[in-house]
Amino acid sequence: MQDLYKLTAAEVASLLRSNNITVEEYARSLISRVKARDATVKAWAYFDEDLVLDEARKLDQVPQARRGPLHGIAIGVKDVIYTKDMPTQMGSTIYKDDAPKLDAAPVITLRNAGALIFGNPSSFTMLLKLIPAIGKTTTTEFASTTEGPATTNPHDSGRTPGGSSSGSGAAVADLQVPLALGTQTGGSMIRPASFNGVYALKPTWNSVSREGLKVYSLLLDTLGFFARSVEDLEMLADVLEIKDDEPSPETFNIKGAKIAFCKTEIWDQAGRGTQDALARGLELLSLHGAKLTELTLPPEFDDFPKSNKRLLFGEGRTTFLSEYNANGDKLDPFLIGVAENDEKITRKQYVEAIDRIATLRPKFDAIASEYDAVLTPSIPDEAPVGLKSTGSAAFNAMWTALHVPVANVPGFKGSNDMPIGLSLVVSRYHDRHLLQVAKEVGKIFSEEGGWKNTLVT
Repeated sequence: MQDLYKLTAAEVASLLRSNNITVEEYARSLISRVKARDATVKAWAYFDEDLVLDEARKLDQVPQARRGPLHGIAIGVKDVIYTKDMPTQMGSTIYKDDAPKLDAAPVITLRNAGALIFGNPSSFTMLLKLIPAIGKTTTTEFASTTEGPATTNPHDSGRTPGGSSSGSGAAVADLQVPLALGTQTGGSMIRPASFNGVYALKPTWNSVSREGLKVYSLLLDTLGFFARSVEDLEMLADVLEIKDDEPSPETFNIKGAKIAFCKTEIWDQAGRGTQDALARGLELLSLHGAKLTELTLPPEFDDFPKSNKRLLFGEGRTTFLSEYNANGDKLDPFLIGVAENDEKITRKQYVEAIDRIATLRPKFDAIASEYDAVLTPSIPDEAPVGLKSTGSAAFNAMWTALHVPVANVPGFKGSNDMPIGLSLVVSRYHDRHLLQVAKEVGKIFSEEGGWKNTLVT
């Protein structure tokens, strides 16, 4: 029972359904892991052992017939997402110990996963909350800067776990929690997933409600999740009703699959680790029968970095005006620059960037629809040394702005034996198909890619 923390969410759910363990036993195992590792990894902005155990005991009292699909499964929640029973501090001294008494919309959905409603229409009785949020995970300030929190990479405490979803990626990788919520405006999920050697899904933009999240960009921000298996990502996708218009076949085979690989126009930023990972990934897919095609995006995609920068700064100028006016002396210098429009981006340039990127989305959808998935870098290289910077999101930003779903698939390593993942991308609202592809690709990469998560052994 002491090693329950090593299990995936799907494995824990099976044990709970068969009454082989209790939620309290599982929670105590997780708490033990957090206590053993928190001084090193520092993944939590808020963690209340008593609250977790109290929730666990309540969950054990819920009759089997009334338990939901996520019953007893612990989830870390990035600290830019409101939780009514824990502070939401957003990585900022401005909101230190701030505790709004409400849940974000996705947290409400997760808490009530599988709830039974009975009685007459004017008198509803809700079941107990069916999912304990184990704590709030660390983030860079407002999930917007690249200057990291104190969180370390669990595979090497001298390296960054990435950001801005620093604590979520690190906590899942370090076996402190099987699932965690994150957000992405540029590369805030895919980057830490790759640096920490875990799976992540950034769903299609706006497929999950963002009500109750600190916003940087209404046009880019996306809520997603981290896990150590694709099956666990599927559990969350089920509850949050992330669905494709056309259901995918029940099975997906790599043999005969059409996989494109796209180095993008910034391939010159790829280090040796990512270059080798992509080469090895393509070799493995070819050996398993995939039909590979190199994809070069049309010239209209070439000026994406300029348009994206104008969009980001235009959105941020509005977002951070209130914090700047009320607490400008406490803001990160980068955010002060955004609020003061240091880049001198005009409103006209901002609108042109919005429209320009919008025209690219259906064009990429049409391109991606010709393939089962597009394979592309997740990061420039393995996690950098030091905690000052959470690393570059250069390889993530375009896919986020195109609103397409992206999955990081781990399995490779750099010259320092640190994990390196690759991204799979598909067209919008093909998220479940993406997970099917990621599951099969992940099996190959994990078995033959060369990197193993030694924390699990």
